[in-house]
Amino acid sequence: MFRNALLATIAAASFSTQALATPAPTPPAAAADGVSSGSVTINGASIPYRAVAGTLLVHENRFDDSQDILEARTGKKFGSDKNGGDEQHDAVASMFYVAYFKQGVHAANRPITFVYNGGPGSATVWLHMGSFGPVRLNTPGDLHLPPAPYKLVNNGQSLLDVTDLVFIDAPGTGFGRIGGHDHDKAFFGVDADGHAFTNFVAQFLAKYNRYNSPKYLFGESYGTMRSAVVVNDLQDQENIDFNGIILLSQIFSYDNSVDGPHANPGVDEPYELALPTYAATAYYHKLLPNMPSDLPGFLKEVEHFALTDYAAALHQGADLPEEQRKAVAARLHDYTGLPVEYILRDDLRITGGQFTQQLQEATGLTTGRLDTRFSGPALDPMSEEAGYDPQSTALSSAYISAFNEYVRNVLHYGEGQHYLGGINADWNWRHRQPGLGMSDLGANVMPDLANAMKTNPTLHVMLNAGYYDLATPFYEGIYEMKHLPISNDLQKNIEYKQYRSGHMVYVDPAALQLLHDNVADFIRRTDNQ
Repeated sequence: MFRNALLATIAAASFSTQALATPAPTPPAAAADGVSSGSVTINGASIPYRAVAGTLLVHENRFDDSQDILEARTGKKFGSDKNGGDEQHDAVASMFYVAYFKQGVHAANRPITFVYNGGPGSATVWLHMGSFGPVRLNTPGDLHLPPAPYKLVNNGQSLLDVTDLVFIDAPGTGFGRIGGHDHDKAFFGVDADGHAFTNFVAQFLAKYNRYNSPKYLFGESYGTMRSAVVVNDLQDQENIDFNGIILLSQIFSYDNSVDGPHANPGVDEPYELALPTYAATAYYHKLLPNMPSDLPGFLKEVEHFALTDYAAALHQGADLPEEQRKAVAARLHDYTGLPVEYILRDDLRITGGQFTQQLQEATGLTTGRLDTRFSGPALDPMSEEAGYDPQSTALSSAYISAFNEYVRNVLHYGEGQHYLGGINADWNWRHRQPGLGMSDLGANVMPDLANAMKTNPTLHVMLNAGYYDLATPFYEGIYEMKHLPISNDLQKNIEYKQYRSGHMVYVDPAALQLLHDNVADFIRRTDNQ
């Protein structure tokens, strides 16, 4: 299955996978921190800050994975290995980060937010340069940006008005490197990645004496899955409660992904949960047979149809009467703009790749996946699915180029080093769910967030999503939240915000302003000060 979000679609543009095939066999050495200062103007006020760019060393989970899996399956403990102790590997990773601290305030109890992208295996250059850092890349419109030079602007939507910020690159990305035994397996998996970020956050709090600060996690895409694992592990293993987690473009269960549901026959939820995004996209491109005047109201209608008549039809399978099948196809045509004949030919089940290939097929265009407002020339008009993502190719060069100049010239870090935008690694999707043991199925971290909310009933959760995101459709996130195994009282701790943007909500300046205002308000209401 073509796995998630940003990294997979930008890999070729941002780094060389061949260069990553043989990382250093010895643990990476920590470079000296880059320390600088600056100011950012937000709502007319100048906010001075100190920036620190550096790395922290994290070790892999110390217990042998195969023994862990066996013990989880059998409920038995098998003791130590033949050498007289639990088998340990020696893989270690240096994780690169950039932290921004507001100057002139009492730091000990000022909110601090840890920010990261997903991939899995993506650096956090996208959120750093596009959302809440003190400077950002200007990305107006829905067209391919021209080549360099690129210009960074003051980010009036930075969150430094309400919180200090720590942008963290995943192990093996950015200026971080991995070394030691089994380095290619030690950090590339749901649990291994979660352990690394948990370890990083705990170390950071100690290094900068921020234990008493109100604390938040902000994850995008696969980073939302990571957040569910990390917040539970921090609370359960490190005894560190968090005030809130902020999720952007959520996916908690890959069974809900519309990227490749044909490979999982019998599971129809991906088609249902993606339908509102199909409808929003057809609305944006003015391809609906009857254009509605109110997009949010129209999408509520589509959501209702998706979980009622459409779901009932799909769940009947081969028993669906022909007349009902044709009636559902006609409704799908009304909501997506796709031809009825095409919908019927694919048995009412359209994947994300098919939709992006077919929607603008008549004009020879491919529709974006990360942001369906974007379009580009079709690589192969006869292909079943889109061959690339126009949004990704439109922005990747600008983000990578702009950050490489900024980190060296302003943050004083990385001279002579190669910044890796991501890694194309084999990911271990096994996951040890709280109270349920190891799962060999597709990763589902809904139990992790549920456990964290039960053990810390003051934990608040905010879900942000773009209407035009087909990598992690906005209604998929809502559906997952509504199905968390928690009480109705805890459901009240979850809030939802949608934006007229895509997967990277922040690439749209108007949506970024709303995102800033909503997140800033969330932090102010939950920081207990």
